[in-house]
Amino acid sequence: MAALYEGYTLCGLVPTQDLSNSCIRGIEQERDSDHVLVTDSTRSVTLYKVSDQKPLGSWTVKQGQTLTCSAVFNSQTKEYVAVSDNKMIRIWKEEDILLDKAFKATVSSDIWRVQSVNGGEPVVLFQRGAVRLLDSLLSAPQQPIEEVLAQEEAIRWSTNIVAETQQFVIFTTEQKGDNFLYLQGLNPNTLQRYRLEGEEPGLIPLSFSASYRDKHICLLYLYPNGHVYQSVVPVRGLGTEEGTHALPLPRSLQMALPVGEGLLEAATALVLDEAHVAVVGVPHPSAGAGKDFLCIWNTNFQTLQAGKEMAGKIYGQLWCYSNKLFIPHGKTLSVIPFVCPKSSLASALGKLRQAKTEGELKEFHSRVIIMIKLFFNCKKQMTYTRNTPFLEDVQKEVEGLLSRSDMQDSQPSVGQLVSILVSRSLSDPAFYTPSTLAQLVQTQCLCHSVCPDFVLLALERKDYFLCQLCLQFFPDIPEAVTCACLKAFISGGDNCPVGLHKAVLLCLIVLTSFSSIQLFLQYLQFLYLKYSQDAFPQTHGLRSPSLAQIMDWVCLVLDAHFTVLVMTPEAKGLLLNLHNYVKSQVRLVSELGKIESSLQALHQMKVKKDVGQYSIEVIELF
Repeated sequence: MAALYEGYTLCGLVPTQDLSNSCIRGIEQERDSDHVLVTDSTRSVTLYKVSDQKPLGSWTVKQGQTLTCSAVFNSQTKEYVAVSDNKMIRIWKEEDILLDKAFKATVSSDIWRVQSVNGGEPVVLFQRGAVRLLDSLLSAPQQPIEEVLAQEEAIRWSTNIVAETQQFVIFTTEQKGDNFLYLQGLNPNTLQRYRLEGEEPGLIPLSFSASYRDKHICLLYLYPNGHVYQSVVPVRGLGTEEGTHALPLPRSLQMALPVGEGLLEAATALVLDEAHVAVVGVPHPSAGAGKDFLCIWNTNFQTLQAGKEMAGKIYGQLWCYSNKLFIPHGKTLSVIPFVCPKSSLASALGKLRQAKTEGELKEFHSRVIIMIKLFFNCKKQMTYTRNTPFLEDVQKEVEGLLSRSDMQDSQPSVGQLVSILVSRSLSDPAFYTPSTLAQLVQTQCLCHSVCPDFVLLALERKDYFLCQLCLQFFPDIPEAVTCACLKAFISGGDNCPVGLHKAVLLCLIVLTSFSSIQLFLQYLQFLYLKYSQDAFPQTHGLRSPSLAQIMDWVCLVLDAHFTVLVMTPEAKGLLLNLHNYVKSQVRLVSELGKIESSLQALHQMKVKKDVGQYSIEVIELF
């Protein structure tokens, strides 16, 4: 079954006056699966490294200017492309600091979006339906742009797809309640227009998602009544002549999602693979009202396979890159890793192209069942060592499973197997198979969410090699577990303070992702302000840091993360508060320095011996 793993925050959302808008205009994958470009709905583009949740660069247009489409990465030139105020194309490199000083070109017609696919040249789609390759457009920016759309017809959604060796620009339009699909092929140029079948009067699609499989372009679209339809267009059937005559486009009902009372308002259905769809903004069938969920549905069997409640308001936006879902909700943009293993039932029914035979599936699952029975039956054996025949049988069975080529098809079964193995190892000190566990981790079929006790078992047994593998292959290890690993690694006993093995382990900690730096700085600021006030004395009997220790930590955190904090919009207020506070402290120290010599003179003055019970003495300070 599909699974949604533990998510993490990529960045905060800048609040806007329109509370129904998440303030994110678009998210595009950059050079690889670990880098994305986030464009907000006003003026900024930020490059993030997803695994570290760190901004690597940020660029902003001037006040009064607006980014009108999401920025994309040109993989051919290693440059970024964006559009401001509908007509100005901006191109810059990562090392550029100011967008205003980068390349700019103004075109003659309003642009809907710049689209790019990995390895291909960016394509410019104009609001009136015309398409140009970026280089061709920049060679003559003021060239006339034809109008493809009819009057009162407007683009609602667009994307790019590479089908075999040809690139297609796909976009949908709306005209007086009717919806159309355009397929614009490039090199050679082809244009085909289709009319979508109508739904109930007044209902238009909330979202579209396109994919390419089996030499067909598949369009998935969601209506406010929860109906999810699919339309299929064969690529080879597209004509070589351009035309705007609308052909009827048949559709098939894929799912009828529950909508509760009324209609859906802000919802999205996004294709993940040929059998799974991610849905946001649609009620969970088993949850109460007022709760928003991100769900994965199996379209073959119309079953809900995974669901995760999302805190805060849902905006109906969803992006997917490299088995990660990007979803804005409340005041944050979250990243949710997921897996969609091929369903064994679908394989048995012949629904999948690479389906295994029924006999092969039964044989695999029977071996898993044997393994599970083996672990439960071993409770009868009270004492045994690592070299007993029983443990050898366990390892032999696991190695037999790992030798199969269809491990990815049975992730849930493997996860159940590992959970039982880890549980038994925790409950019985004499039972432990480190080599088997290491082999299971390296299959990359597991993660921390599937078996949360896995890393804790490795720490308990001081199996630092297994900890190393978990840190390397598990993408969702929580910070608390990472800190536990760090504490264990540092306390490990080497002949030298930092030996080779300890250095390797500590480097793994440094490579893991972390967050909450701003929260930590806010807490340090709170401590300093409270402890520096006479009205808030340090609690007797409680170990409390000194003011000097607090300031040392503030300096350490700022020095280590200064670049990240400066480029993070949410940290601006915190940095300004710290700046103003340090400025006031510098002013205080400066004033104290002015009277330092006078205070020293007081200590050097001779005290009169003949002083009665009461006296007044006037001291002049120069």
